[in-house]
Amino acid sequence: MLHLKKDDPAMAALLEKEQQRIENTLDLIAAENHAPLSIMETLGSVFNTKTIEGYPGRRYHAGCVHADEVERLAISRCQSLFNAEHVNVQPHSGTSANLAVYFSVLNVGDKVLSMTLSAGGHLSHGHKASIAGKCFEVRTYGIDKETGRIDYQALADTARAFHPAMIIAGASSYPRLIDYERMAEIARSVSAYLLVDMAHIGGLVAAGVIPSPIPHADFVTFTCYKTMMGGRGGVILARQPLAEKIDRAVFPGCQGTSPVNTIAAKAVIFKLAGTPAFRKVQEKTLANAGHLARALQDKGLRIISNGTDTHQVLVDVTPRELDGSRAEQALESAGMVLNQNVLPNDDGQKGGVSGIRIGAAGVAARGMGLTEMETIADWLDQVLSNHSNERVILKVRDKVADLCRQFPVYNDQR
Repeated sequence: MLHLKKDDPAMAALLEKEQQRIENTLDLIAAENHAPLSIMETLGSVFNTKTIEGYPGRRYHAGCVHADEVERLAISRCQSLFNAEHVNVQPHSGTSANLAVYFSVLNVGDKVLSMTLSAGGHLSHGHKASIAGKCFEVRTYGIDKETGRIDYQALADTARAFHPAMIIAGASSYPRLIDYERMAEIARSVSAYLLVDMAHIGGLVAAGVIPSPIPHADFVTFTCYKTMMGGRGGVILARQPLAEKIDRAVFPGCQGTSPVNTIAAKAVIFKLAGTPAFRKVQEKTLANAGHLARALQDKGLRIISNGTDTHQVLVDVTPRELDGSRAEQALESAGMVLNQNVLPNDDGQKGGVSGIRIGAAGVAARGMGLTEMETIADWLDQVLSNHSNERVILKVRDKVADLCRQFPVYNDQR
């Protein structure tokens, strides 16, 4: 950072502090991961300066010859990786991708059926705080609160009564696999489009370690920075007959210029996602999450849905006389970074949330395995059980820092 240190020492110092924070803490946030250095290099490249509008060969600015090659390469690699009919790599984010899907085939006021937030859905799926919730008539489906899993019969009954134009599957905090074939059957039964948002599980799908929604859905959206391990930005996969509608909805419908550096980073991660090394990390992510869930259960903590099929674990912290916010703060003080999360039993309740969400992708990217998950489960339990004891928290923090030094995020061996 020689130039940054000269031009803005204060910002350079903040970057160095953030790098040290990353290296010395355990990133257990399910929506984060550690990107390879090649992704960082691409994001900071000369492609950051190029302005593009439109699509390859049909731009509204000159000088796009190499930008066109970048976008074509990203599209080609993504199609091959996911066996997708049509790909749009321009969305700024997962939410941008979802909005483009909505406005490609829906009109304002149309009906949308999506998973409720407390069951694991996402704000962009029509929550009243989102623009989608202001534009469409949204009804939600939930889960069986005993099993923690989607009640497909109840979902089908709601769809028949509501007659939505679109059904949304996929979630930000639902730890179980989704029966995409069943979801597609329900959507077809009411002549609805099926959108699958696989933002969290894109890397697991890319590696083939969990089932893909692509054969069953009309649209699939995802982001490139969670289990995908890449840079920021969203992607839309669609059936070929819907290609033109999607492209027009992205540009000029929902956004203008797209950052070429992020499209280039998407191309890089699509290449890396086809390697044995990437698959190994995804396999380790699944194994780590499952082992962590079982270890926490053995310590008496309630795990939502009684386990996990993905990279994340949802934990009810109320038996430790905590809410999610206080648990998050105590764990961060001990060097374990995660987030408070609403749980199904919080639905309709006022006040704080009762859970935390733990992701296993970041620690898998560092090379940690089942032995480390056992240790991390011990530390999580110690902090949750002694959340007001500063001595215990500092002791755990020292142990966390020592473990992190054994598994650096960035080194020449990654």
